[in-house]
Amino acid sequence: MKSTIIQTEEKIAASLAPEKMNWFRQQMVSWGNQNRRDFPWRKTSDPYAILVAEFLLQKTDAETVVPIYETFLSRYPTLKSLTTAKIEDIGILLNPLGLFFRAERLHQSACIICDRDRGKIPNTEKQLLELPGIGKYTARAICSQAFSQPLAVLDTNVARILERFFGLQGERVKSRCKILWQAAEKVAPGIEVGNWNLTLLDFGALVCTAKNPRCTECPLSQKCRFFTKVWE
Repeated sequence: MKSTIIQTEEKIAASLAPEKMNWFRQQMVSWGNQNRRDFPWRKTSDPYAILVAEFLLQKTDAETVVPIYETFLSRYPTLKSLTTAKIEDIGILLNPLGLFFRAERLHQSACIICDRDRGKIPNTEKQLLELPGIGKYTARAICSQAFSQPLAVLDTNVARILERFFGLQGERVKSRCKILWQAAEKVAPGIEVGNWNLTLLDFGALVCTAKNPRCTECPLSQKCRFFTKVWE
């Protein structure tokens, strides 16, 4: 077992060579500056608005979330207004997004924040993880977008990019894969990690897609392990 672990760590280290990581960052930052998508929750640093957005975005396409997000904030513009709302009414509003438990957990989190944190959205990953419905990805997304903290995120899009470009092999459940989390943290730049996270999410949604990836148009193809393997 120990030998297997060492071999795995050595493979990761070899895959994430400094030169390759630096080149990857340069290409992604350049792509992101020109191609990051424009969504309403990306135009604010209001922690409450970002908390709501991240709840709504869980396992849901961003374009689908936009109109419901805007309606939600017009109906519940503050954390206090959300705590006084009926869970049934929240559920009706969020019904088109699926995940029936989302409304209850969002309401529960709002109430806990009002009681425990005096109405201020927690600004640490640890505190956010104590709220119902918030996992590691959501907590880090809130920290990086609302509080400009240098915390990398990992979802299926980011995992796919890292696996393909660096030749890594994560576990079946990507969100719990320590290897991919370590890679995401190591590859992330030291500054503007919020924008970096959004860039990777968008790149995975627009270029490095799960099906029919746009490899011939990809700025990473020159050094991508996946591209080399497919086109060799």
